[in-house]
Amino acid sequence: MTAPAFPTFAQALRVWLRVGLLSFGGPAAQIAVMHREVVDDRHWVSDARFLHALNFCMLLPGPEATQLATYLGWLMHGVKGGIAAGVLFVLPGAAVMLALSMIYATLGAVPIVAALFFGLKCAVLVLVVEALLRVAKRALHGAPAWLLAGAAFVALAAFAVPFPAVVLAALAIGFAAPSAFAAGGHGRAKEGPPALLDAALAADPDRITRMAPAARRAGLVTLALWLWPVVLLAGTPVWGDIAWFFSKMAVVTFGGAYAVLAYVAQEAVEKYQWLTAPEMLAGLGLAETTPGPLILVLQFVGFLAGYRDSGVPGGIAASLLTLFVTFAPCFAFIFLGAPFVERMHDQPRLKGALAGVTAAVVGVIANLALWFGLRVVFAQVQRVPIGPATIDIPVLATVQPTALALAVLAAGLLFGLKLGLARTLAVSAAAGLALSYLPG
Repeated sequence: MTAPAFPTFAQALRVWLRVGLLSFGGPAAQIAVMHREVVDDRHWVSDARFLHALNFCMLLPGPEATQLATYLGWLMHGVKGGIAAGVLFVLPGAAVMLALSMIYATLGAVPIVAALFFGLKCAVLVLVVEALLRVAKRALHGAPAWLLAGAAFVALAAFAVPFPAVVLAALAIGFAAPSAFAAGGHGRAKEGPPALLDAALAADPDRITRMAPAARRAGLVTLALWLWPVVLLAGTPVWGDIAWFFSKMAVVTFGGAYAVLAYVAQEAVEKYQWLTAPEMLAGLGLAETTPGPLILVLQFVGFLAGYRDSGVPGGIAASLLTLFVTFAPCFAFIFLGAPFVERMHDQPRLKGALAGVTAAVVGVIANLALWFGLRVVFAQVQRVPIGPATIDIPVLATVQPTALALAVLAAGLLFGLKLGLARTLAVSAAAGLALSYLPG
């Protein structure tokens, strides 16, 4: 069998840059963008292999969408592909966050920028809902998968069960009963020719084995590079603290940024006094509306720490240091783990375990959609105890009509007019800016 022609590295670079530029709204929306680009539009990767990679990334600390991009890039073009995909996924958001951090530190909030990003935030809510529907349709087959997805949602939304516990429980259930979930994360293939990567691996079964040694070397080198500034700067005021603190965050951020924001805020505000609590909330708002992973809020914290020590040059240096120690482990984890996971792709118990994680991921995305949606549409949301559970209840009087209107507009553009992702985001941003000039 002749292996199909892969897209060139240059073609892949353009796609990964596009993904990075359009990845607004946290992991659910970012995963949806990636799926649309590499599965639906280009058919480079199959649903089954995409979800297989996503399942593994959900088990790792750190931003899962960044790791997923790195994993898929590695599958396509080896180590250089993984590095390119991961870097291009982070780079646009990091550049925007750096610029916004400089503006915020020197000028304060800028109304025009806030209005543009408000429109984007409302459109992102629609993207998260689309991701939920898309993943649920393709990942949930059979009552066990639906039950597990529902249990994951309730555990997170009502009982505040730690994210790692939910994922590990799903992994154990899928491992113990692989036949119940076999159709889940590795669902039925679409009719028609196989995806490009699946066809290439079928034609060249030893491809992953040949790629593994280079990936392991890259993973070990990345680990060494990650730890180098931590050791070099140890004991240095501000800079040593930044290197150590954000390196620590990189290996405990299970469940994404929200899972550790309370801890980050407490340490950065109270212990290190790098910024104030309102500034921390402002940084989160910026991170929610810029492309790239939400964990970029740490870059904002690092910038303010460096800015208050050494001005704008110090802020830029601290921002870059924060980015490096936060994201370097993502590449190490993927390069060291992905070859093993790929070799185990057809093992029944591993497939069942990862399919169990896929089912739980639907519940995770549903919880994110609810959390995000309530806070976009309503100005105030209360945590209300109901028996042993505690759920989010919006204060109805605080509904934001502008946000609701922009979300409806985005839904009409995306689902009704099929305008596409980039144009939907652009129109929503422009509408947000236009509405900001209306009286009242």
